[in-house]
Amino acid sequence: MRHDSHFVDQLSRADELPIGRRIAIHMIEANPDQPRSNLGDLTDLKASIAQRGVLEPILVRRRDDGRFTIISGERRFRASMEAGLTEIPCIEMEAEGADLLEIALIENLQRKDLTPFEEADGYAALQSRYSYTHEQIAKSVGKSRVTVTETLRLSELPSPVKDECRRADIESKSFLLELSRLASQAEMLEAVESYARGDGTSRDDLRARRRDGSDAPPTGSDAKFPKSYELRFQPQGMAYSLSVVLRGSLDSKEEILRAVRDLARRIESGEIDLENHGRFAKSVPPAPGA
Repeated sequence: MRHDSHFVDQLSRADELPIGRRIAIHMIEANPDQPRSNLGDLTDLKASIAQRGVLEPILVRRRDDGRFTIISGERRFRASMEAGLTEIPCIEMEAEGADLLEIALIENLQRKDLTPFEEADGYAALQSRYSYTHEQIAKSVGKSRVTVTETLRLSELPSPVKDECRRADIESKSFLLELSRLASQAEMLEAVESYARGDGTSRDDLRARRRDGSDAPPTGSDAKFPKSYELRFQPQGMAYSLSVVLRGSLDSKEEILRAVRDLARRIESGEIDLENHGRFAKSVPPAPGA
């Protein structure tokens, strides 16, 4: 029987170890907050369970009505039902709310069972439902804060772009992150279509396109030339100057102010990391006589 690392830690503390037992399948229900939306093909797992049984217990929590909700192990649970089992080995744990979602996320991340979008949606649920900061999410799942911040960008991709990525079976996280940094939905969709055609579009291609500012021709709802706004400002008596370029459909002062406020909010929350998403350049001394 194999145990994940967060359960191995408990083996040295027998008094705290949850008790494993067999529970009737009809008393168990799926977790509505299961991070994994696609359980994949269960054929091989079903055949293995039919022949050898369930070799690793699933994790469940007892509900007030006496039934049980799955914390992790839904694939084993579904395959066991398909194999005709009437009961399944379980380990009962006490977990509620954020703890339940944390454990389910950790278990799936350890198995590498989550797609980048599922991982991003899990982090987003901890953030929106339980007010986790990026730092708290990182500590909970054993990732760096920068990794969590970057992954959360994927949850903000437009739904049509996510749908096309799923249809094209794009699961390269590095590619998806570069895709999320493109300027418009139209450009994102064009990049996904190019990837699906096998035209050789890669993460580096998207990075170069973004760096060069070479936008794809807008289509659909984006079928108008995007406006840009550039501000260069030298505050009087201050030892710094400010240069900001905003690209997109900016039609008014209010939209520019909204974009600047959103940028400041994202920097303050840690969603944008100044050192990792930008760069600190060395000061260049002015030329003689300048």
